[in-house]
Order: sequence, then C-alpha cells, then structure tokens
Amino acid sequence: MNDLWRLSATDLAARIRSKQVSAREAATSALARLDAVNPAINAVVDHRPDEVLAQADAIDARIGRGEDAGPLGGVPVTIKVISDQKGFATTNGTTLQRDWIATANNPVVDNFLKAGAVLLGRTNCPAFSYRWFTNNQIHGHTKNPRDPALTPGGSSGGAGAAVAAGIGHIAHGTDIAGSIRYPAYACGVHGLRPTLGRIASYNTTGAERPLGPQITAVSGPLARTIADLRLALAVMSQPDMRDPWWVPAPLDGPPMPKRAAMCVAPDGLAVAPEVKAAVIDAAKRLERAGWIVEEIANTPPLREAADLQTKFWLGDGYEAMLAAAEKEGDAGALACLRGNRELVQGLDMATFSKLLARRATFTRDWQLFFQTYAVLLMPVSGELPFADQLDLRDDESFKRVWRAQMPMVGTPFMGLPGLTVSTGLIDRTPVGVQIVSGRYREDLCLAAGEAIEAGGVPPSPIDPWPTEPNRSASVSAA
Repeated sequence: MNDLWRLSATDLAARIRSKQVSAREAATSALARLDAVNPAINAVVDHRPDEVLAQADAIDARIGRGEDAGPLGGVPVTIKVISDQKGFATTNGTTLQRDWIATANNPVVDNFLKAGAVLLGRTNCPAFSYRWFTNNQIHGHTKNPRDPALTPGGSSGGAGAAVAAGIGHIAHGTDIAGSIRYPAYACGVHGLRPTLGRIASYNTTGAERPLGPQITAVSGPLARTIADLRLALAVMSQPDMRDPWWVPAPLDGPPMPKRAAMCVAPDGLAVAPEVKAAVIDAAKRLERAGWIVEEIANTPPLREAADLQTKFWLGDGYEAMLAAAEKEGDAGALACLRGNRELVQGLDMATFSKLLARRATFTRDWQLFFQTYAVLLMPVSGELPFADQLDLRDDESFKRVWRAQMPMVGTPFMGLPGLTVSTGLIDRTPVGVQIVSGRYREDLCLAAGEAIEAGGVPPSPIDPWPTEPNRSASVSAA
C-alpha cells in the first residue's frame, strides 16, 4: 500500500470507507511521499507526522465503531500558510508573522476536519501572497515539480506543487487575482476559484481585512481530477457564520443548455500560439462532448476590470502595505507594490465610490452574458508558465507578467467563479485553459471541465525532476 498517494481523493475515500485500506495506511503513504519529494520542491513548509497519524487513527476508530467518517474520511489534504490552523503559525510567507500562532481554525480547516480529512501539512506562498511566484525569507523557495526553471505559480504555489507531486490528494489555496488558477496552470493540475461567498473563511490572527480583499479574495481547492474538485467544493462550502459574506447557495443551479462562448484573445490580450492552440483544442473537446461552442471576438469588460481589481486589492491601505513590505524586506512583495504604485495609490472616497459603481455595472454585464452562455472558455494567461522569478528580472519583465495575467485578474472584480483545467504539456511546460461562469455556477464550470478533462491531461502525480535544478535557469530573487 505504499503507493496510496497516487490515488485520487475520491478513490481513496471510497477504499477507506469500504475498509479496503485504513486511514493510517493512507497517512503513512502520504508522509513517506512527502519525505521523498518535498526536499526537492519545498512545497510543504510545516508538518507534524505524529499529529497526522493521530488524525488518521481517529478516523479508523470511527469507522471501526460503524460511524460515518465523512466524505473525505482519511484523505490527506494540505492547507496554505495564509489560513489559520490551530497551533500553527499563519505566516502568509513573512517573517513578520512567524509568531502568529492560531488559537482556532479557519472555517476551511474546520470543514475539512468535519469531512474526515487528515491535515497533512502547510504549503508555501510568496510574502503577503502578492506574486505569481513562490519564494520568501521565512520558508524559502518552492520549485515546480515538472521543471525547476518554471514558476510553480503563486500565491498558492506550494499547493500546486504539492498536489502535482503527490503530496496530499487535495490542496487548499486562496485566490484574489489568480492565486489558485495560476499555480494549477503552472503545475499541470486543476484549480477552482469559487464565487465570492461560496466558501467561508476567517482568521482570528490579524485584523479584519479591508473591503477589497473581503469581497474579492476566496478559498478554493486544487486537485488532480475534476471529480476531486467537485468533492472538495462540497466539503469546503459548508456553512460557517464567522464569515459575513458566506451565502447558502445550492451547489447545483438550474439546468442550462450546453452552450459555451470561446474567446481566444479577450480585450486584445496578446496570446502565445501555444495558448491559443490549447483554447481551440479545448473547444473541440467540448464539441465532441455535445456542447455548442461559439467563438466571440470579445467578452464583457475585462481589461478595465483587471485594472480596477488591482486598485481594489492593493489601493485600500496601500501605504500601510508598502510599509509592511519594506519592513519585511521581501524583493517580490516590494516589486508588486512599487510596480503598481501609479495605478493603485490615491484611493480616496470619491474614487472608491466610482470603483464600486463600476463594479456594479460590470457585474450586471457579465451576469447578462451568462444568461446566453453557460460558460466562457478563454486563456488562463496570455503566455505559457513563466520562467521562475521572471517578475524580478527588470521593469519590462514585471510589466510583461502583469499584462499576461489579465484574464485571471479581471474576473474576481465581479466575484465570478473560474476553473483552470490542465490540458497538456509542451515538452515539460504545462498548458491549460480557463472556464468562467456566472456567480454560484461552479457546477457549470465543473461540467465543462469534465468534458475537457476527458480529452486528456498531463500525467499526474509526478516525480519531480530527477536532478538538482539548474540554478542558472531561473532569475535570482536577491
């Protein structure tokens, strides 16, 4: 049973439930896999094997008593270090928060535990979760298990790298501008950004977040199969009144015709040929599954939405964020804040009011669009996954990264769900597509995702590259 780590969460849960294997066997397999591959990729930055085995033993005891162990009974999962887990530091990738020891669990963690999941370890993120690259001064550098020259993505880079390498069966991530969708894309797995209010979240460590992050940042799952994302969403979306934005929306909405819009280059996005080819291929997969796919020249507003989302995210309290980043001294966090200074600073009350009014207009436009189409198929990014640490190379490289990410940055402004489906490899570089739908219609994203997944995905989980990474292949963060 040493290779139980290879199984999907859905398959493993069924085997544990039917007593074909024990939760302890699954946990032992997961810990062995972590020990074998994590030193090379640094995806998990904190874990306690004795506690992992104790959790598994408790699940086995429940099953032994004839009790329901839950939909994830005995399945090892990982938690991003941005979210509270009792007894662990909520570092968010910073030395400033190394002593922020949680005294209570985030609702996401509690919902995993209620579902019987075993918390395997905590995954890395960039300082303050500001980047699409994962490196910091407290936990170090996370590497992409498919190719060390590529970013593993960010800010949930540890989550993406872990699940791709078989460390845990489901990974928790967070997303305010692509932080679930991009690591999934870069690591060749799947990742779901749910609708605002779908998954409850709250940290007792730290102060309440400003309004922008409150209504655009969400938690969600990364996994190796769409079925596992569906299972994880059901578990993670259980009610918790600590989150004032949580909404008791049904997981399945009214039926809609299988009609998808395809936009290869939304709002004039510059798109690499390989990315364009992936979107067109995904459209053909949908058609083979019985979907009607209509190519459209453009979407409702996305480029302006991306600019306003950046302002909404970073502008409220910008000077305090900059001061914290300067105190931390993290090059990536400073590059993010300084590089967006002109766009985000000066968010006064009049500007803030206009921003919220624009948000209402854009949300209406998108909701009307999704009355015609069940889903939108478009790129995750205009480029293939970037060279690691590209945003620190020079000013033009920083701008290049932000230009390419527009399809991910824009949709959170309207609170829309988005799904990354990994569809293939170009040599060792993953490629995939993004599916977006109306609010609380993750079911439509997942249905389209399953049809695309059926056409083929990169092999997963994988062993990390067999040799030491070529340090000259990536740009130093120093």
